[in-house]
Parts: sequence; C-alpha cells; structure tokens
Amino acid sequence: MSIEIKVSKRPISYIKAMKYLNKRVEEIKENNNRELLWLLEHPTTYTAGIRFNKNEVLDDKIRIIKTNRGGKITLHNPGQKIIYFVLNLNKRKKDVRKLIIIIEKSIIELLKLYKIKAYSDKKNIGIWVNNKKIAAIGLRISKWIAYHGCSININNNLNQYFKIIPCGLNNQNITSVYNEKKKLIKRIDEEIIRIFIKNINKI
Repeated sequence: MSIEIKVSKRPISYIKAMKYLNKRVEEIKENNNRELLWLLEHPTTYTAGIRFNKNEVLDDKIRIIKTNRGGKITLHNPGQKIIYFVLNLNKRKKDVRKLIIIIEKSIIELLKLYKIKAYSDKKNIGIWVNNKKIAAIGLRISKWIAYHGCSININNNLNQYFKIIPCGLNNQNITSVYNEKKKLIKRIDEEIIRIFIKNINKI
C-alpha cells in the first residue's frame, strides 16, 4: 500500500500539524488521498490528551493545548522526533493493539541502532530504558482511520518536563538518546522512515 512520506526540516506548530492531520483523515475517509507518515519536530509545546488531569500541571504559567489523542499531558520540544501517521485500517487489519505493538517494535528497533536496550511495558504505554521513558505513544481511531503517532526523545531539553507530571509519571523518570549514550547517529530520519515503513506494511 502506498504511503506518502513527508519530512519537515523546520519546526511545525502543533496546531498547524493537527489541522494537516485532521484534513488528511477526512480525505482518506473519502478515498481522496494516500496514507501518511510524517516526520517533524515541534517548538516547545505542552499537549493534553483525553485522560489529562489539571493536577498534572506544576507550572501554571505554561500554555496547555488540548488534543483528541489518547493519553495524558506531555511535552514536545526541539530535539524530539515526532512521527505522525494517518493509516487506513479498513484496508489493513482492524487491530489497534497490533498497531501499537508495531509502533513499539519500530521504536525499539530504532534505539537498538544506538546500542540502547529499550522495552515496552504492558501497564504503561510507551518505550522505556532502565525504568525511564524515552518515547511516548498517543493514538486516535476514527472510523478505522488511525492517526497521531509517537515521539522519541533524541537530544531535547529534558528540564522542560519539570513543569508537568508527564504521562502521569514522576518527571525525573524521563530520558533521551543523548542522555543515555552522549552521542547521536547520522541519517536518523532515513532510519526512522525505513524501520517504520517496513513494520507498518506488516499490518
């Protein structure tokens, strides 16, 4: 199945990205466009999913953008890779759990390139390294169109997590690739695309 691959080199505002995703969802429902895999970064943004609780905000000066994805409050900032997609499960397997497993597997496979041993947790969605969260996953399904996606902390400023209780966790339990290995790999965008497309096409 043909998936459009979009890579944004400059940070994209969260609101602009959501408008783009929502438009693509409606187009796919009407069979007027292809599925999408979109790689980007956001400027510093705090977003609250449908299970958000006000007690999770520790700094009342920050602006919170409410969104329709699953999950609680989280941070997006430069140095964090965002992988959004719009997938038509009507033409694949209507299995949301399998989709989440595929996303988890793809992130773990990517982190293995950094020699980082990452794992998923049945109780807490996301990907973990030594009991610290390195990647978050948030999805929404509308008429079997799956969208939103995941974020992976590469070399972003982790101190900005101290303004919230991210995903309901102790904000000290967050890490990044750079935090773990003090180095980065080249051609990360190409590796993300290669791994995710390969695994998504198994759905």
